[in-house]
Amino acid sequence: MTDLKSMTPEELEAYFKELGQPKFRAMQVFRWLHGGVESFDEMTNLPKTLRERLKEECLLTVPQVERRQVSQLDGTIKYLWRLSDGNCVETVLMRYKHGNTVCVSSQVGCNMGCVFCASTLGGKVRDLTAAEILDQVIFTEKDCGETISNIVMMGIGEPLDNFDRVLRFLTLVNHPDGVNIGMRHISLSTCGLVKQIDKLARLGLQLTLSVSLHAPDDETRTRLMPVNRAVGVDLLMDTCRRYFETTGRRISYEYAMIDGVNDGDEQADRLARLLKGQPGHVNLIPLNEVAESPLKPSRRVRQFQQRLESRGVTATVRRKLGGDIDASCGQLRRRIMEGETHTPEEGST
Repeated sequence: MTDLKSMTPEELEAYFKELGQPKFRAMQVFRWLHGGVESFDEMTNLPKTLRERLKEECLLTVPQVERRQVSQLDGTIKYLWRLSDGNCVETVLMRYKHGNTVCVSSQVGCNMGCVFCASTLGGKVRDLTAAEILDQVIFTEKDCGETISNIVMMGIGEPLDNFDRVLRFLTLVNHPDGVNIGMRHISLSTCGLVKQIDKLARLGLQLTLSVSLHAPDDETRTRLMPVNRAVGVDLLMDTCRRYFETTGRRISYEYAMIDGVNDGDEQADRLARLLKGQPGHVNLIPLNEVAESPLKPSRRVRQFQQRLESRGVTATVRRKLGGDIDASCGQLRRRIMEGETHTPEEGST
């Protein structure tokens, strides 16, 4: 089946030309798809014969709400979408003064093995298509009835491990005749796949790159993030410097604060030395507890922040949202995988 929603307008033009249709059909269908239609019958400005052919030959992805959790603390909404093959992925809508941000997944599961993350439990099942990533933006906006102005690719999966499809998603979501979210309003998070970071740099996209660092030394980082065995902190930082030199875009370094593991004064000092002269800032993240992990949230977040800043490193503490609705990425999907059943609509639990 042909996946029309993963196509650019130019590819749609070529497709409809093969069908003997006029060029303008491409943009008609593109706008319908990006508007969140759930059937080809909704495309009322297309001839019925064409709609029938599209039904026979084309795939129309429409995720279903398996679970919707609404935080009673801050209005954050966590969606668990069931995909056409039965797999589930998570999306989170976060409300800020500057607008609504949606956090999207790029894979079903994850192979990176970070010990503090529920997304990686069970490994990676498959990559999401560009359409399935785009659907998370379109149908979240459609369900909540509010405009989404920012995207963070920090949900389930490693975006740069699904490079080509993620790049296609970025092209589609940025299109002025579609969702039309500018690159400067998109942040992509990676655990540090250096070859893909270099590849991304060469594209010159104006998005924000967020690097999940989480430790300033190889011993601690490898303990937390097995991917570090193949990368290493020094190589990762060299790659980040090249990224800035190539793109001129500052990098955000994510640092999950874990009690007794990476939150000591010595580690703050090492982190400050590591980032010396490096444009960017550190985003300190209060750890969300995962039932399967023995790791606990740090009690020294503010002290760590102050020590970094006293050494010339800009550090912010991420606002914790959705603490009452399985805030940690992958937790809700994990509950479903283990056979727990609830109604689709939930408040805080």
